Amino acid sequence: MKNAELRIEKGRFLNSQFSILDSMLVLPALLFFAVFFAWPLVEIAGVSFTPSQVSRGATPMVVLRDPAYVGVLWFSLWQAALSTVLTLMAGTPIAFAFARYRFAGQRMWRALAVVPFVMPTVVVAAAFSALLGPRGAINAALQALFDLDRPPIQLFGTLPMILLAHVFYNVAVVIRLVGGFLSAFNPSIEEAAAGLGAGRWQVIRYVSLPMALPSIGAAAALTFLFTFTSFGVVLILGGARFATLEVEIYRQTSQLLRLDVATSLAIVQMIVTLMVSWASARLEARASVPLEARPAGDIRKRPATPAARALVIGSLGFIVVVLIAPLATLLFRSLNLEGGHPLRYYAALSENVRGSLFFVPPQMAIRNSLAFALVTAALSMLMGLPLAYAIARDADAQRSESRHARLRHARLLEVLLLLPLGTSAVTLGLGFLVAFDRPPLDLRTSVVLLPVAHTLIALPFVVRAVLPAIRSFDPRLREAARGLGASPLQALRYVDLPLLAPPFAAAAIFAFTVSLGEFGASLLIARPEYPTMPVVIYRFLGQPGALNYGQALAMSSLLMLVTAVSASVIERVNERAGR
Repeated sequence: MKNAELRIEKGRFLNSQFSILDSMLVLPALLFFAVFFAWPLVEIAGVSFTPSQVSRGATPMVVLRDPAYVGVLWFSLWQAALSTVLTLMAGTPIAFAFARYRFAGQRMWRALAVVPFVMPTVVVAAAFSALLGPRGAINAALQALFDLDRPPIQLFGTLPMILLAHVFYNVAVVIRLVGGFLSAFNPSIEEAAAGLGAGRWQVIRYVSLPMALPSIGAAAALTFLFTFTSFGVVLILGGARFATLEVEIYRQTSQLLRLDVATSLAIVQMIVTLMVSWASARLEARASVPLEARPAGDIRKRPATPAARALVIGSLGFIVVVLIAPLATLLFRSLNLEGGHPLRYYAALSENVRGSLFFVPPQMAIRNSLAFALVTAALSMLMGLPLAYAIARDADAQRSESRHARLRHARLLEVLLLLPLGTSAVTLGLGFLVAFDRPPLDLRTSVVLLPVAHTLIALPFVVRAVLPAIRSFDPRLREAARGLGASPLQALRYVDLPLLAPPFAAAAIFAFTVSLGEFGASLLIARPEYPTMPVVIYRFLGQPGALNYGQALAMSSLLMLVTAVSASVIERVNERAGR
């Protein structure tokens, strides 16, 4: 009896030690959120709702009574819903093909299908402009072939162009979530239904589809979230006729100086995105625990029937035509092979054609982006790993007397991480300018704000990337080290970190990639002397002339190549982690 009581007391003591350690580890992240997220939002709300030269005190309810802003909200909602439906229609068959069939070069095709998702929005916009724009490859070929004076395809600045770019950008979400579920699910239930006389479509309707609905719902929620808050794609490809809430927030801030309207729209956007994020997290949690899971290699088989071969061929054709063709065209057009000087546009990146006093060589923008991305990756990992550990430990707490409290703590941390995803990046940048314009944190003219903003955006993705790996880690290994006399920090250093290094490396690279392509906040807070690559590309695309357009293609190609290399490294690390 005494031994049992001693074990209980020892367990309580160790749990209290871990709780104190968890609190100390997450404290820097909580302070970071308080200073660089909560404070700017409070400051901008105070300025916006106080009548002044740039504010008339328009509240969200006042804004939502204006038909113009209601129209922007309605367009943001229905274009996101339509984009989501189109993305699911395109991605679900591809996910099924990758999950259930084995074919040559499957790993390469899967990597090619995922690359568009990590592409910066300005690169996606430049790629579709190079393919389908007025000066794009298809229009140029048709004009030369039929001797036309005007481009025959006028998709630039239209809704179909926006929808196509959204499908291009988000189909990887469906492939990842739905394909990941299907590839691990034991198909014996489907085989049993077929053995009982169910036809192919009956099996799909009554067995396969209901089982996959949680993963399809999670993919739909994430796709809706990304397209609802779309900024760069709509701003560049949509033109003046179309504006999501994110674009309207930027316009009200930078052009009309109506901070009250911008903040009210941002509040409305935050409410919608938080609701969608919550739904996505719930659905993803349900989809992440399939029954009777089996390794993907045991499920995949050669496509033997004509329908199976047609599905695989159609999926690969979609990847080539819709996903690879725009990026390949971007790279091809940047080489200027028709002009006889393949590297002309790349060489022109260092030329100050207009003689501007504020000209910054684009190679400096490349250096700035790489430096900001490295700092972002370091900050995201330093704060993201402790947060992920705290969430995993609290969610997996086994002691009944503290389980409910620790579960609430874990859910609170997860909600806190969702807040930056539900906040407009443009509003976040504006909040920085308002909050950090006076001592003790007079940072408005400092380059520090850019990596800080990028870290706020990358941190939720880092935590979501490493959390499954931490939750699947066998705690008995840590307990064995503790039993041999290791302290909590020693167990973390010599047991956890070496075994979890692959997913941690993948998360760091993902944070690096997110920072490279971040556009919304950078457009507002980037200093003229410290521009990033996406900002320079946007400036080139907004200036007339073939040379400026070629420079935009060249810079976009460089950013695309860096991002593609990062994505391939993530894939390789994930493959090694899965072995």
